[in-house]
Amino acid sequence: MGEKMAWIKAHHAFKSRWDRTDNDMCRNSMSFFLHKTIRGDFFSSYLFLLEGLPLVKLFTLTSEIINGEMQFYARAKRFYEDVPATEEGMMGDFLELNSIDVEASCGFLRKFVGGPGKADTEYALDCGCGIGRVTRYVLLPSFSSVDVVDMMDNFLFEALSYIGKDAQKVKDYFCFPLQQFTPPIKKYDVIWIQWVTGHLTDKDLMLFLIRCKSSLKDNGVIIIKDNVGRQGCIMDQNDSSVIREIEILRNIIAKCNLEIICAEKQLDIPEQFVPIWMLALK
Repeated sequence: MGEKMAWIKAHHAFKSRWDRTDNDMCRNSMSFFLHKTIRGDFFSSYLFLLEGLPLVKLFTLTSEIINGEMQFYARAKRFYEDVPATEEGMMGDFLELNSIDVEASCGFLRKFVGGPGKADTEYALDCGCGIGRVTRYVLLPSFSSVDVVDMMDNFLFEALSYIGKDAQKVKDYFCFPLQQFTPPIKKYDVIWIQWVTGHLTDKDLMLFLIRCKSSLKDNGVIIIKDNVGRQGCIMDQNDSSVIREIEILRNIIAKCNLEIICAEKQLDIPEQFVPIWMLALK
């Protein structure tokens, strides 16, 4: 405990010193952009020495891109207020990719459920569910019950009719942003997280995955399906999301004491699209 407190005090001392140089020194003595770069590299090296983190600028790079947590989340909420509660809206007007996405997702899911040592098919959770597209086409055909969570209440309301004849198998509708959502302990066999990790900061994504891990039953699995950048982080100003390269995702996942047991790239996606990967975590 004493060593941990000493580490925290040293961390805050260094951070406080760097913050003061922003206003007191560096604006007049060097390029402010150069100073921010040096500071970012310094803290990456500092975390590496203290925690043994790989030097991929975990947290630092994405945080620099996001540049303001509250505004990052508020912009995303405003964006989705204008998104229609339709399949076209959920697919970003690329409805022709729906069947390709669903087929690959179902094939990936089958690897981890319904067999010895695999996850049961009793209960799944759809995170960032929108109107329930993944619930309808991927989860309900395999699971007895599904819960859904999304921050937009109009999406959840539309899901009641969109899901159709199997809607009675959807038990709970949670209206929360994922950074504020805590799923029930040891409830789910599969937690599906698609096209929503980019709407969380590195820290909030890590904390959410830790909460999801506690929500898994024995042999349960977390499945992430999302856009993955070719290098670094890319900010999408339209919907206020960030696309991370695979190594950044891997390091966030490792910090949660989760293991990637399978990783597959989505096939048949046009070359002009950002690569899509499916990751199974335990």
